[in-house]
Formats: sequence, structure tokens, C-alpha cells
Amino acid sequence: MKTGSANLPLHNGPAPPWLFKRMCLLSGEMVRALIYEHGRKEFLRRVSDPNWFQAFSCTLGFDWHSSGSTTVTTAALKEALSPEAHGIGVAGGKGKTSNKAPTDIREKGDALGISPRKVDDLIHASKMSAKVDSALVQDGYQIYHHAFFFIPDGKWAVVQQGMRGSYARRYHWLSDDVQSFVDEPHSGICTDRKEPSVLDLTAKESEENRKATLDLARDGSSHLIGLSAQMNLPEFSCSHGMKMD
Repeated sequence: MKTGSANLPLHNGPAPPWLFKRMCLLSGEMVRALIYEHGRKEFLRRVSDPNWFQAFSCTLGFDWHSSGSTTVTTAALKEALSPEAHGIGVAGGKGKTSNKAPTDIREKGDALGISPRKVDDLIHASKMSAKVDSALVQDGYQIYHHAFFFIPDGKWAVVQQGMRGSYARRYHWLSDDVQSFVDEPHSGICTDRKEPSVLDLTAKESEENRKATLDLARDGSSHLIGLSAQMNLPEFSCSHGMKMD
């Protein structure tokens, strides 16, 4: 069962440099011990668990339950973990750094000896997980952080976060749990605040909605404009910014 919550308010300002340096050192050694005892797949499984991730962040010394517990912890892991020493690739990050995930995956995939075809699959998984949480999970949280973890056999995990006002929501993925990118793919979603109105098109109950949406999209914008006019709907905007009446 996917239950529980965490309070992730917005705290301004960067983590103190002295603390971040220690978090990098400690996270690298903790992951090294975890891999030694349980293997790299277990590391991915634990990172994809919202509760374990939150506890891990606090263990590293980031004792504020805030949006920064996501961004700082994943940044420390990206700094500390390397394909050569740990056999793990970490891609992406916060803000504009998240857009560099494909480049990171190619560079670290090459260092891990992953085939070009499998690297393409990893990049696809990275892009799809980001797109699903920004487009299909319509909860009002703007995705601004995307961290992608992967290992030589092609298994992966995602930790990404969105903001709505002064609160954050964190989305976790694990490749072993993803049978379909659009059908309940998350290993967990972490937040403290329940929104009054959310459209989750990844829910099983939304399958017919997804099919109807896809059919409408394939029909083209002119058809949608005609339908909205017939139904006397108020004007609205497409995701690509074209105004519709």
C-alpha cells in the first residue's frame, strides 16, 4: 500500500557548503556499504522508496523536512557516486541541470559499458517519467527537478520533484515496477498536502479517459475547436500554447 506523507515546505537558500561536503562523503560510503551487502539493485529499490529516501536524507545530516531534502540529497549522490567506484550512474538535477539528463546518461552509460541501444532506452525512460509527472499527473505541481539513477544491466530509478506555491511534491519511480509508463507507474508520491482537485491520468480508473484524450489529440486541433464551439465551452489553451476558442 502506498501510504504516508512528508511535510516538504519551501526553504530558501542553499545548503551550507560545509554540510554539503560532509553529505557527499557520507553518502558515498553508505552507498558503497549498501552495494557490498545487498547489491546495486537494492540501492535503486531503496532510493525509489519515499520513506527510505527521506530517512537517508536526514541520516546524511539534512535534518530539515523541506523541498531541499530532495534536491540536496540527490545532488550529494550525484557528486559522490561514480560509474568507476560504485557502478552507478546519476543523471539530471535541479532546474536547467535536469535538461542535461540525456547527456549525463550517455556519458555515464559509456563509462558503465552499457550498449548504445540500452542507453537510448534509459534516455527514453528518463524523458517519459518526466513527461508523465508534468502532463498526466495534473496536480498543479510544476516539475523542476529530475534525478535519474541507473546501473549496468539497464535497471533505473527516478526521484523528481514539483513545486506548487510554497510546497513540494516528490515522485518516485523504479523500473521493476513499471509495466507501463502511463498505468500506475510510481513506486510512491510524497507530500504532506492533499489537493482538492487532481486529475491523475495514470490511475487504472482513468484508462478510458486516456484513450478518449488520445483519440481527440489524433483528430487534430481543428476538430477540438469545433467540438468546443458546439458545446459552448469557455476558451482554453493547448499544452503547446495555441489559444482555442
